[in-house]
Amino acid sequence: MSIQELEQQIIDEFANFDEWLDKYSYLIELGRDCPVIDESQKTESNLIKGCQSRVWLSCEYRDGRLYFRADSDAVITKGIITLLIRVLDGQTPQDIIDAPLTFIDAIGLKEHLSPTRSNGLTSMVKQMRMYALAYKIKQQ
Repeated sequence: MSIQELEQQIIDEFANFDEWLDKYSYLIELGRDCPVIDESQKTESNLIKGCQSRVWLSCEYRDGRLYFRADSDAVITKGIITLLIRVLDGQTPQDIIDAPLTFIDAIGLKEHLSPTRSNGLTSMVKQMRMYALAYKIKQQ
């Protein structure tokens, strides 16, 4: 499935909720489905810098695509990284680099997060794109 199709699925899902409290509850629920990083991968090098809570992200490159696993000690943050993984997991490095990630603004995520969580979201996206860039360079 393309990044745009996955983003549209998320936009449609969040459109079912009128109140942001319901959207937060849904984010928490999504976090329970996070493709969890192995405990051995919860290292300093996999810790995303710039997040208020602790977020670990690992990336594996297979057959020209990137596969992500993550965990966080905060439930809402875990839901946010789960959304990002859902959109970017299994995509090519170039597609990840080029992805506009319009769903973030479309569902109102950034505007309804605290400034520290919003910075954390930016850091998560940046780290995922850095993995994509690193693997793209390795391919060349």
